[in-house]
This record gives sequence, structure tokens and C-alpha cells, in this order.
Amino acid sequence: MPSIVLNSKERRELAELVRTTETASMLRRVQALLWLDEGASAEEVAELLFVSRAAVYKWVKQFQERSGLAIAARVCEGRRSGRPCTAQGVIDPLIDEVIDEDPRELGYRSTVWTAPLLVQYLAEVHDVAVSLQSVRLAIARLDICWKRPRHQLAQRSPTWRQAKGGLSGALPSENAR
Repeated sequence: MPSIVLNSKERRELAELVRTTETASMLRRVQALLWLDEGASAEEVAELLFVSRAAVYKWVKQFQERSGLAIAARVCEGRRSGRPCTAQGVIDPLIDEVIDEDPRELGYRSTVWTAPLLVQYLAEVHDVAVSLQSVRLAIARLDICWKRPRHQLAQRSPTWRQAKGGLSGALPSENAR
């Protein structure tokens, strides 16, 4: 059973966090600490919050180990191991910033940006190594359309048939008969 005894200042600050926190994980941790201080068992708290007893024990241990920090920092989640963060937050603004520029102005031998060229640009200029798939996903998130330029033929004048000696497309008048 985790033993936790909160002083009045800690209890007051945790109660304030219950009212102001925006994340569910922090709210669960704060509630667990307050309920444990009120005398609830770790099993009861775990059942109320739909977590394991081990999670409750871990929260108490982290709270006690971080005694020198502010109360919010003592309750927040620690660093997590696992897969590293995606490049989404990093490359989106970089691509958005450069996409409207001409690649030739930056020294590339291309008139339009392509996904492989953006990978090369991010590596050379910003020292960010990303995969081609990450760049393609960023392009989709930024709603950038890849269209080949269309060749627009010159617009014909509405009277071009007359200029060529053809009919104007109008019905002949009564006087012409």
C-alpha cells in the first residue's frame, strides 16, 4: 500500500490542479494522490480510475521522488521510452515556408518542388533527415496540390470565324434573302 501524506499546501495546490488541469492523465494522477491522502487504498483508487495498482504505486513514487519541483511538475508524466516523435511538427512549417519559392533561386536544378527534392532541401539546409514518406504526408497535411502545368492555348476571339471568312454562327437576316 503506498503511503502518502500530503501537507496542507500540497493538498491545496493539488485541489487547484483538479479544477484547472486540461489533460485527463494529470487529472487522474492528482485525484489518485488526493484519494490516497484521504485514506483510500491503492486497489480502490485503481478501480475508480480504471488503471492498475502498479500505475498508482508508480504515481506515488514519482510524486515523492520529485519533491524539489513545483507541484504540477511532480504530477506530470515523465519521459517515455519507445518510438521517437514524428517529424510532423518539425517539417511542416519548413515545407510551408519554402514551397512557394522557386527551387532554382536556392540553387537546385528544378523548376518545381518534388518530394525527393524537399527531402534533399531539408537535409542540406535545415539538417533534418526525413524519409520520403514523411515529406509526402506533410504535403498532404498542408493540402499542397501537385499538378503539372497545363498548356493553355490562346483564347480564340468570338469572331474568329468571320475573320477566316466563315459564318458568324448567327442566322442570316431577312434582308440577305
